[in-house]
Amino acid sequence: MRQSNTLIPTLKESPADAEIASHRLLIRAGYIRRVASGLYEFLPLGLRVIKKIEGIIRDEMDRAGAQELLLPILQPRELWEESGRWAKYGPEMMRLRDRAERDFGLGPTHEELITDLVRSNISSYRQLPLNLYQIGPKFRDEIRPRFGLLRGREFLMKDGYSFDRDEEGMADSYGRMYEAYGRIFSRSGCTWRAVEADTGLIGGDVSHEFMVPAEVGEDFIAYCSECPYAANLELASFRRPSPPSIGDMIVEKVHTPGQRTIEEVSSFLAIEAHRLIKCLMYLVGGRPVAVLVPGDREANEIKLGRGLGTDEFRLFNEDDWKRLPGYLQGYVGPVGLDGTEIIADWGLEGVGGMAAGANDADHHLINVKEGRDFTVNRFADVVNARAGDDCPRCNGQLKVEAGIEVGQVFQLGTRYSSPMRCCYDDENGVTRPMVMGTYGIGVSRLMAAVVEQSHDEKGIIWPVSVAPAVLHILPLNYEREERRQARRNSTRHAWRGAWKYCSTIARRAPASNSRTPI
Repeated sequence: MRQSNTLIPTLKESPADAEIASHRLLIRAGYIRRVASGLYEFLPLGLRVIKKIEGIIRDEMDRAGAQELLLPILQPRELWEESGRWAKYGPEMMRLRDRAERDFGLGPTHEELITDLVRSNISSYRQLPLNLYQIGPKFRDEIRPRFGLLRGREFLMKDGYSFDRDEEGMADSYGRMYEAYGRIFSRSGCTWRAVEADTGLIGGDVSHEFMVPAEVGEDFIAYCSECPYAANLELASFRRPSPPSIGDMIVEKVHTPGQRTIEEVSSFLAIEAHRLIKCLMYLVGGRPVAVLVPGDREANEIKLGRGLGTDEFRLFNEDDWKRLPGYLQGYVGPVGLDGTEIIADWGLEGVGGMAAGANDADHHLINVKEGRDFTVNRFADVVNARAGDDCPRCNGQLKVEAGIEVGQVFQLGTRYSSPMRCCYDDENGVTRPMVMGTYGIGVSRLMAAVVEQSHDEKGIIWPVSVAPAVLHILPLNYEREERRQARRNSTRHAWRGAWKYCSTIARRAPASNSRTPI
């Protein structure tokens, strides 16, 4: 391509809304342009990078035995109601009606559509396993689009789906995709880490996210300094220390006028925050539930949802406190909270010498002991891990770093195949649901993540494998014929050498640099 004939509209100044390096540099260098909040055009240079990334993905998917197809973006409501996700997915799904008043959604993901396709065309165990994927646009109505390509409302995604006869087959498909993803991110020039992750609205029991460490990452990764353990902070667990041995001191009621927050009570009573019991009130299916966490910890609602077995819950709001005057905001505590279900973090099991709300205005209790002064209905892991916590799998300590999620893989099991009746007949003629996996890569997000990891004060430093061009030839004194002839000859030799170099780099890409085993 000739630069003189290429659309490369560069900018001298960064746009006002460009908060991070990838957003700023991709716009200034003429790779992308903003159309509206969360919507971007890919200009010729940007599209060349996208095509390079897509080429790596297709190469590794072919190597792993997956087949490419293309599914519609517009998806009928009926399929999503079969899976139970039409109402659950919420406002992030962009919805519309056609002229016949039929409801459709712009696909944020394609589990329903691919399951419908497979159930209509696969019926025998002889046709399995099957691994299908596509690369195309997805839509999610983000409440706050930001960071350019990292959080947009329309984005490019590779989504893949495996169908197997049993759990063993699914685990094999999952392992092959896990390794293929590692090769994709390595070949794209990224340093990455695979971590255990929550399955969220996609579903299933096992999931790993592929994270690119970066200061601007909106996700946080907890990982061990000594062993392969790594997990998204939403899911990361840690080993609680044994509670200190404290004698059976008598509970005392202390006057704490106007002291409501952990910081205020800790200072007023001159005790450390970890010796306070923070009592959070939630509405779970319309009923009040008390959630207890150490005063120096924050509740993790992803973990709490797992402990509750539902995602239908929320913190008390101002109206709830007024409607339920038996719970005193700022002074609620577990002692005497009769008739209310209590869930507590594992770190509070067996602890004594604690302070807690007295369920009486302007009063707290000290010397409270779990098991003696109040009873917990259920213990669960409901708080965030943090740097310095003990690893749950070895004697090491956890570290925490920010990261950009560029891909995620899920073991779905029969989450979609059972409700949607996607089944096959086995060797004995018995009808069984297919066992599924799903695998996604944010293609446009990966482009931004590469820039976040590979730039300096002068601009983007593209890895050769995804660079829009390998060579940039600038002929000088081009009006002289001998210079024009030299340029033609040197270009041919340079491109042969560059092609050989790039091919060698691609072949040498490592299979994985992950610290987390499957």
